[in-house]
Amino acid sequence: MFAAPPQPLFKSNTSASPAPPSLSAAIAGARRNFRAGRAQKSGFSSRFNGIRSIRAVISSGDKNVETATPPATKDSNGSFRSSDQGIDVRAVITIKKKIKETLTDKFEDQLESFINGIGQGIIIQLISEEIDPVTKSGKSVESSVRGWLPKPSDHSYIVEYDANFTVPSDFGCPGAVLITNLHGKEFYLMEIVVHGFSESPIFFPANSWIHSRKDNPESRIIFRNQAYLPSQTPAGLKDLRREDLLSIRGNGKGERKSFDRIYDYAPYNDLGRPDKDDDLVRPVLAGEEMPYPRRCRTGRPPTKSDPYSESRIEKPHSLYVPRDETFEEIKQANFSAGRLKALFHNLIPSIAANLSSSDISFKCFSEIDKLYNDGVILKSEEKNEEKKDILESLLLPMLMKKVVSVGERLLKYDIPAIISSDRFSWLRDNVFARQTLAGVNPVNIEVLKGFPILSKLDPAIYGPPESVITKELIEQELNGISVEEAIENKRLFILDYHDMLLPFIKKINSLPGRKTYASRTVFFYSQNGILRPLAIELSLPPTPSSPRNKQLYIHGHDATTHWIWKLAKAHVCSNDVGVHQLVNHWLRTHACMEPYIIATHRQLSSMHPIYKLLHPHMRYTLEINALARQNLINGGGVIEACFSPGKYAMDLSSAAYKSTWRFDMEALPADLLRRGMAVEDPSMPCGLRLVIEDYPYAADGLLVWSAIKEWVEGYVSHFYSEPETVTSDVELQAWWSEIKNKGHCDKRNEPWWPKLDTKEDLSGILTTMIWVASGQHAAINFGQYPFGGYVPNRPALMRKLIPQEDDPDFEKFLLNPQHTFLSSLATQLQATKVMAVQDALSTHSPDEEYLGQVHQLHSHWINDLEILNLFKKFSSKLEEIEEIIHGRNKDIHLKNRNGAGVPPYELLLPSSGPGVTGRGIPNSISI
Repeated sequence: MFAAPPQPLFKSNTSASPAPPSLSAAIAGARRNFRAGRAQKSGFSSRFNGIRSIRAVISSGDKNVETATPPATKDSNGSFRSSDQGIDVRAVITIKKKIKETLTDKFEDQLESFINGIGQGIIIQLISEEIDPVTKSGKSVESSVRGWLPKPSDHSYIVEYDANFTVPSDFGCPGAVLITNLHGKEFYLMEIVVHGFSESPIFFPANSWIHSRKDNPESRIIFRNQAYLPSQTPAGLKDLRREDLLSIRGNGKGERKSFDRIYDYAPYNDLGRPDKDDDLVRPVLAGEEMPYPRRCRTGRPPTKSDPYSESRIEKPHSLYVPRDETFEEIKQANFSAGRLKALFHNLIPSIAANLSSSDISFKCFSEIDKLYNDGVILKSEEKNEEKKDILESLLLPMLMKKVVSVGERLLKYDIPAIISSDRFSWLRDNVFARQTLAGVNPVNIEVLKGFPILSKLDPAIYGPPESVITKELIEQELNGISVEEAIENKRLFILDYHDMLLPFIKKINSLPGRKTYASRTVFFYSQNGILRPLAIELSLPPTPSSPRNKQLYIHGHDATTHWIWKLAKAHVCSNDVGVHQLVNHWLRTHACMEPYIIATHRQLSSMHPIYKLLHPHMRYTLEINALARQNLINGGGVIEACFSPGKYAMDLSSAAYKSTWRFDMEALPADLLRRGMAVEDPSMPCGLRLVIEDYPYAADGLLVWSAIKEWVEGYVSHFYSEPETVTSDVELQAWWSEIKNKGHCDKRNEPWWPKLDTKEDLSGILTTMIWVASGQHAAINFGQYPFGGYVPNRPALMRKLIPQEDDPDFEKFLLNPQHTFLSSLATQLQATKVMAVQDALSTHSPDEEYLGQVHQLHSHWINDLEILNLFKKFSSKLEEIEEIIHGRNKDIHLKNRNGAGVPPYELLLPSSGPGVTGRGIPNSISI
């Protein structure tokens, strides 16, 4: 089914495959002048041999020109033609400089402009789609980028240069350009536009960093914006298409450098620091016992104490990601890179320095309110003025930059949405339940299918499988409705973290300041549309004295039961926070998306239509994942420090991947059916009818899913019009094979992987990927601060078990239940850290690209009118969806998104402005 791997035509510094011996001498001869700096400006030099079959005339004024330019005239098509029927064409090269420049940057820019002006900075070759009968490769002409001064543009940081060519009249249409950067440092190429051909203008979108020749002697290949399946590739571009893919794959050896564009796989083996401390040893996440998706390979050397663990690069240094995956300047300066680094390297250490001496519990709820009303004073002893002002320059919306006194700053948080209109909403059962449908983690609730509720864990290790939540107990809470009737009508639901968490409870509870349970919560959906909790089961591992170590809690009406019920709900919420962050957020979106991105770059040419479709949904993900490995999910990082699982956080994530993750269940309709939250109904949109109509995540999500599906199906049908085109697409088949066998290799033998034989198969796979990167991530990410910014509503960890009547602390609980409750939550330091991180993760960047929108830099992404019209239809559909969601939020009958003090459900509104908005669907996982 798959073609043999292509071999490079000439030696690449990243490819292990040598050039064919018959071409070696010719290649060396063709490149000798090129790499020597072009002391003599020759005309055309074939990329693949030494035969000079075509001569390009370099810009007039070059004293070393070998061939003079005959007088040119315009033909009827507007092309410039010389008297010998050669065509004069012009390439406009657009380069982006730094937006905010230092004096050094400005001086270097002037020097680069001068070097470009005299034709010594950038070499450009046009490659025709037509093959040269002599060289057997695409026809080629070459020139230097020229122009003494860059042309002015609307933006001072965008400059343009010209390169002029004379090409034979039979040159054909250019399909690629080769760029060689003779400068000592890289530059950012936005696009190249070629004028003078009958098809003019011809766009070559790049939006890429062009490495310096001193770092990598090979030229960069930029293709025009025409999409081609592999079998449709013009003859003149076939070699370049193959060569470009080989250059991106690398050879799997060596440590990657910052200028590299190499995409390869590695396991999660860089989270621990075994050379520093035994307590920072972390397992390698790979293999049968601890499976996990693969990450992007960096190639750093192993640690001294563990040859299987990769050494780490600690803050403030950056981990390697392929050069074009790094944040662009606006993103860096205004948000993620700069902001997260400032957060991790300056704000959190400042919080720790000011609160560590009093890392104590909140004594009363008013102390939590002070975080929003009064703020926290952070003292700075930095003498260096630049460093001293880092806190003040942090672009955190919740950071009120106010100088209290000399060397002090005030950290003041915004009021989270969950309490902005109703400070006491978090106390109510209906709000606790509503967040399972319309909160930041609405993806774990499922229909209860029957009694008894049973565990699938080994009873020899984990005790009797039956839950203590019984049919008889539930019937006492149903006001005369039988359990059978409630189950038949799908009105009983469960939030079940028992089997996922119980294997880890003993280890977690052995950590200092951690006490947790495995939990089950049963809910009832009433006739008036209200979901309410009926019972909570909290389980500990069995002991000889207590083989059935499970406690049952129900809401009561006396003061003691009321407070214990509140503690039980807090433990359920804490479990929900951990599962949300480590499984639903990090694993199912960030980590699982990374192999798709790596495989797309390695196996799909940038001229492949599926590459063009997926490209906006891959932006920034590798960079944000690298930052997470360095600061969030690493040993001793924020997640371990501030969330219940502690040092076992990624062990838990791996166990969830092993037991629950399936690609075919990541599609929204499949997930809803699996959880019993929807049933098949051909008369309904997407063929589904929701069991709970007022399920905001699912109701809005299906609108977005349907729009993505329609767009993808139209796109795929356009390019794969014949039945066999999917199976015969060698790049596409290699891409899907690599995702399964390399990116998710620990699950490669699972039977549930979808086949890729038809355009329907392909549309389903792509719709799932785009949904995960856009709608799914938005729904479970951008509500983190709006829902979790108030610690009692969603505690990231619990530090005490619920006191029992025979406990010594039970008397203290009776005397001061508020103190028991607050001392069970995170400390002031932990809470303040989590709030800062949640605020950062919930914030949109000013340069965010939202679903259905095309960034200005990518406006020439494809040269296909039918596809552009399909995309316009997709964008219009999303605008309609936005209006539908606004209408739903005003519907008084939908009580999960409308009512007194009830925040509207906006997480799946497609558009947003910058900041913590609680809405907006970015194209990609970029935070």
